[in-house]
Amino acid sequence: MRTLLAVLSLAALLVSGNSALADKRVAFVVGNSAYKNVPQLPNPVVDAMSIAKVLRNVGFDVVEGANLSRDRMTEKLLEFGKKAEGADVAVFYYAGHGIAVNGTNYLLPVDADLKSEMDVKLGAAINVDVTLEQTMADAKVKLVFLDACRDNPFAAKIRSAKATRSVSVETGLAEMKSGEGTLIAFATGPGQTALDGEAGTNSPFTRALVANIARPGVEIQQAMTRVRAQVNDETNKNQLPWGHTNLTGDVYLNPAGRPADKPSETAGTASPASPASPVELEFWRSVKDSNKIEELNAYLTSYPNGSFKSLALARIASLQDGPSTTTRNLTTGIDPATFTEEADQTSEDQLGLDKAQRRDVQRRLTGLGFDTKASGKFDDETRGVIKRWQAARGYPATGYLNTLQHKALVSEIVSSRVASSDDGDDDEAHHVRHSGGGGGRHYRGGGGGGGPGAFFGHMMMGGLFGRR
Repeated sequence: MRTLLAVLSLAALLVSGNSALADKRVAFVVGNSAYKNVPQLPNPVVDAMSIAKVLRNVGFDVVEGANLSRDRMTEKLLEFGKKAEGADVAVFYYAGHGIAVNGTNYLLPVDADLKSEMDVKLGAAINVDVTLEQTMADAKVKLVFLDACRDNPFAAKIRSAKATRSVSVETGLAEMKSGEGTLIAFATGPGQTALDGEAGTNSPFTRALVANIARPGVEIQQAMTRVRAQVNDETNKNQLPWGHTNLTGDVYLNPAGRPADKPSETAGTASPASPASPVELEFWRSVKDSNKIEELNAYLTSYPNGSFKSLALARIASLQDGPSTTTRNLTTGIDPATFTEEADQTSEDQLGLDKAQRRDVQRRLTGLGFDTKASGKFDDETRGVIKRWQAARGYPATGYLNTLQHKALVSEIVSSRVASSDDGDDDEAHHVRHSGGGGGRHYRGGGGGGGPGAFFGHMMMGGLFGRR
């Protein structure tokens, strides 16, 4: 018992000391399509919605917007900046028109009406450098994705305006170099045009981001190499993404399946793939054969998503009700698609869960340490609990269930002594998202910049952002 107390004390000290390292993920995602003073773009809003969904599925708190005016963009940026304070990972994604004036990049709200350099610099546009510095400076890892390299119709207006000095106006975005802990990615390279895609679909760049950046166990720079290859192939080598990075470690947006010998720069605290620390291992060894439920619960309290959680729960169940005949490893028999297939309201409706079955789900979650009221109603509280369970298991965290995830949940061992709760209302709000688009095929102008300094890590790796 003395050994156990010592281990408990050490674990409590380390847990409290590491509480500030909890994985805080925040994202700014905006798509501007409905421009008022130039032809509208068909796909940025669709692109932004797709990226927002991907990021939410891996635990990001997303500040999202569509077709924002200058004032509304400022409001969203202020909200993002506050949330990004102290973040482990901050993501900035923008799709829409952008412009470079005298080497400085600007993003354009839908109400922008640029006729001169003064219009750009005195508030009609959003200065990218200032925005990133003010909103993301405090984040440990900063990932910036700019699908704004379009052939900008405002450029000609500004060039033709009378000015007292020479003005350099580019149709795409200018070169940007990243600071420490930062990755910046453009849809295409300098002097090139990027396809916007068919109306109502994603651009090739965003489609590649959606397909790769949140793959389980794929490090972000490896993911971006895949993005580059996918875009290059899809556009018949007519478009090559461009970027710059100064990341100082491996970054995984979805750490499930991450190699044990390559800890991420911002490893997710809920990742089931993370190996047990020496302290956790010693803690578990000290209680694993205990006949006292409170000692096993002490482990679960210190390590709510620990490597031995399933074994602790099975041990508790056996002590409460005799030996269990249903104990199994969490990953045994789990369909690999469970880790990638997203659930939504439609997939959950297809399960046809009645009130009793919903209660069963809630009781199972509580038995696994994800406490929720067994009301038979999937309210906001239950959605949040489902999302935490999904994140802990490495499944896409949407708060909704599909057939694979429900099967995986039922297969897990749970403590059988879960108190039932009062009945709840059966009515549920169904959340339906609509995406829109319109117009024909559009193209985006080249972005990025020349020079060897614009390569990832200042190395021509032939990876994501090397020039050909």
